[in-house]
Amino acid sequence: MLSQKRIQELALLQEKVGYTFKNPELLNKALTHKSFVNENSQSLKDNERFEFLGDSVLDLIVSSYMVKTYPDFSEGTLSKIRAAVVNESCLAGLARDLDLGQYLLLGKGEESSGGRQKSSLLANAYEAVAGAVYQDGHLEAAMDIFLPVLQKEISQYANNAQFRDYKSGLQEYTQTEFNCIPHYKIVSEKGPDHAKEFEVVVVIQQGIRGRGRGKSKKEAEQGAARGALESFNRITMN
Repeated sequence: MLSQKRIQELALLQEKVGYTFKNPELLNKALTHKSFVNENSQSLKDNERFEFLGDSVLDLIVSSYMVKTYPDFSEGTLSKIRAAVVNESCLAGLARDLDLGQYLLLGKGEESSGGRQKSSLLANAYEAVAGAVYQDGHLEAAMDIFLPVLQKEISQYANNAQFRDYKSGLQEYTQTEFNCIPHYKIVSEKGPDHAKEFEVVVVIQQGIRGRGRGKSKKEAEQGAARGALESFNRITMN
């Protein structure tokens, strides 16, 4: 049975999260660290099972959104972005945005060691809250709550060149649309050996569809593939 003080605390958090639990006990469980259970009552339940559930829920939300939003991304690129979003650093940051640490139930030892600010603990708690929302309101509620904040994180990584494998994306596109694969040709190579610049074109069905420059062949090929994908996207939109 929750105390009146705890009910008020959880009400503040629910307001921040943007979701009102039908069963606030689920949220309280999501915020109960095992150190609190160990120091108080073994009849209590910690948040580890909700953490396990929430991890899968967040993975599904991110994966479903990216598959619909980025049709030209390869499976490998999607996996890299998802791993960057649903990881300790990112989730701990989202937890801090909610001041989640102040609502946690911690044992005295964990409290004194700064547990409310530990990234690992905060990330786990964020996953547990996601699991609790899913349990209380099912996937629709979890999507409504967590997708808007996750979209911002996804967008940052999706626009970061280091996460984009444009060559894989272009090959998937051309195999599907034209039943062929792209070919890359070096058209120029300038500069000394320690500071070369390569220019590459990508040829699809005997036509040049993209051009890229870079300090390595790989970088130039990625640029050419990106140009080709952007060209195809423009044609599709028109």
